[in-house]
Amino acid sequence: MRVRYQDLHEALRGALEKAGLEPSRADLCARLIADSSRDGVHSHGLNLVPRLLNMIRAGVVDVATTPVRVSAHLGFERWDGRRGVGALNAHHSMATAIALARSHGIGCVALANTNHWMRGGTYGWQAADAGVIGICWTNTLPNLPPWGASDPRVGNNPLVIAVPRADGHVVLDMALSQFSYGALAAYRMRGELLPVPGGFDTSGDLTRDPAEIELSRRPLPIGF
Repeated sequence: MRVRYQDLHEALRGALEKAGLEPSRADLCARLIADSSRDGVHSHGLNLVPRLLNMIRAGVVDVATTPVRVSAHLGFERWDGRRGVGALNAHHSMATAIALARSHGIGCVALANTNHWMRGGTYGWQAADAGVIGICWTNTLPNLPPWGASDPRVGNNPLVIAVPRADGHVVLDMALSQFSYGALAAYRMRGELLPVPGGFDTSGDLTRDPAEIELSRRPLPIGF
């Protein structure tokens, strides 16, 4: 199914306003999500909206809060996200880091107490479009076994590196597993197998079945 970008953006904005976001914040959040789906990153765009709305209804995400700065020194700042909308918190943090870099040559923002930031590459593009190099990462729940282990002890933390260029930015956005959990879910929902083995099933055998990997919680680390 294909829909116009504007239709998607308006539908998302309406759903987010209904969930309690004020209009300007709902508009920005809807744009960040719609951009991800527009750019082909379906696993971290529209697909995550039901999860976000469920977390809002459950009180995990507080739509009324905005980040507050808790400490600062030159180009380095720490912020408390106050359980707010993860994408909006991350967008605010990158905007703050860009402003700091303009003044100090480098801007580093640490954000705590936040929620899922949706597509990590969004904030790399934000930096590159502003003409600065951006490096972003986040922690996550333990959902990836270290090499040689059978149970998840580390997170497949996303890593984003963005470099602005006049003839087209270079933006890397990757998980530390062969396939992110978002990608596994996207393949499962489409009823497709992975193009190559992406992890182990509950019997310890390599598999291309995304549902089996989600069940075992044993995706392969990057590097195949």
